Amino acid sequence: MNKTINYGFITAILLILAAATSRVVMYPHNFSPIIGMAVFSGAVIKDRRLSFALPIVSMFLSDLMFEVFNIAPGFWGWGQLVGYGILALITVFAFNLKKISVLNIAGFSIASSVIFFVLSNLSFFLIDNPVYHTYTQDAAGFVDCYVKALPFFRTSLVADLVYSGVLFGAYYLVNNFVARKQAVA
Repeated sequence: MNKTINYGFITAILLILAAATSRVVMYPHNFSPIIGMAVFSGAVIKDRRLSFALPIVSMFLSDLMFEVFNIAPGFWGWGQLVGYGILALITVFAFNLKKISVLNIAGFSIASSVIFFVLSNLSFFLIDNPVYHTYTQDAAGFVDCYVKALPFFRTSLVADLVYSGVLFGAYYLVNNFVARKQAVA
């Protein structure tokens, strides 16, 4: 029986799991791998079900770690489910990343950061704000919700670019190393 090991697939899974663990380790600095994971998974994992499952399961596991180890509230409301949906949307968006290059990865990462910023804050304002009463439920509160989120956006944008670069870069290096080793063998 001839079994071919798919090193690229194994590498992708290990990189995503390592990134998920770093989400917990880097808390509370908001330097999260989540968007980078979704972009990477959507672009690299060819099995669509797995490309959705890996970042969402990783996010769920890190949320579970937050809760179990009492680091932070891991499960905090209905808006969190919307966050999982936004992550799935970004994975779908990354299906369009056909030519993997530094410029394309940066562009998809920045666009995904903006998508997450816009939709997650809209979600918070519409779903969670009526529960937590953080902002007034009017146009001024809506604007205030986005303005106060800008410092988080800056950090998230940098984290998304860094994690996208690390994930795609490590994947490229490992695959080229394995390809060279197989060519020599």
